[in-house]
Amino acid sequence: MNGEAFGISPRQARVLARIDRLAEAPPQSLVIEGGTASQRLGAALFFAARLNCARPGAPCGVCPACVQIRERVFMDLILLDGLAGTIKVDDVREVRQKAGEPPRGEGYRAVILAEAQSLSIEAANSLLKTLEDPRPGHCFMLLAPQRERLFPTLVSRSFVITLAWPDPEAAAAPGELGDEDPAQWAEALAAFYRTGRGWFARTSAKGRVTRLLADHVLLACARCLAEALSGRGASPLGRYLSELPDPGGVRFFDVLLTECQEALVMQVNPSLVLEWLGVRMFARTSR
Repeated sequence: MNGEAFGISPRQARVLARIDRLAEAPPQSLVIEGGTASQRLGAALFFAARLNCARPGAPCGVCPACVQIRERVFMDLILLDGLAGTIKVDDVREVRQKAGEPPRGEGYRAVILAEAQSLSIEAANSLLKTLEDPRPGHCFMLLAPQRERLFPTLVSRSFVITLAWPDPEAAAAPGELGDEDPAQWAEALAAFYRTGRGWFARTSAKGRVTRLLADHVLLACARCLAEALSGRGASPLGRYLSELPDPGGVRFFDVLLTECQEALVMQVNPSLVLEWLGVRMFARTSR
């Protein structure tokens, strides 16, 4: 198994072994969670190559099928990239039409929906209809930071693979978020909770808050919450939470993060989601 050819670190070796075994009887739908966005995509491309490489020790990483999959030009590879924006219903309808035809080669047609939490409601419903109608020779892969970011009906019809989670201190992959630093957003949120100032200047800036950024801000806040629960409180938000006089405050913040994650799944405007994260907690702690 040549995982490094697909940008997968040795840290994911155990997961790659599971993916390799899964290729013996591929599911029609596979959810890949955990890791980073680039690692999830690498794992999906690895699985696509595993399903189409005919050489011993597949995927070899060097045969025409492996190279074309890695370069994303393989004839039986379809990639919808949620990093580029919302995955719309027309995109999924086009995939459904292609999935009605057999693969062009002797392997499997791999349909990858990268950052599938970007599926619109209509697109998710259209994809669900596709998964309810078995497509021989096809494997759909839904990539997301956590399975909870996807519609439950899609997850319930999928096999789930969990990559090793990224280092809690690791930043987003270079270029994923531009100049934005989710840790700074978490710090600004802590300042807002203490002073009531500065948060809306961030959330209301036109075009600043993307779905991906909101995802990473919520993840950064979850890390700060873990700090507070473990008694470390090293970050400004972690210290704020650990110092709350209300014993139910930390639990409230935990529930609030879950509500915000669900709101993103339901395609609520990410700026509004982050504003809600600020307002709800501030209203509780400023009473």
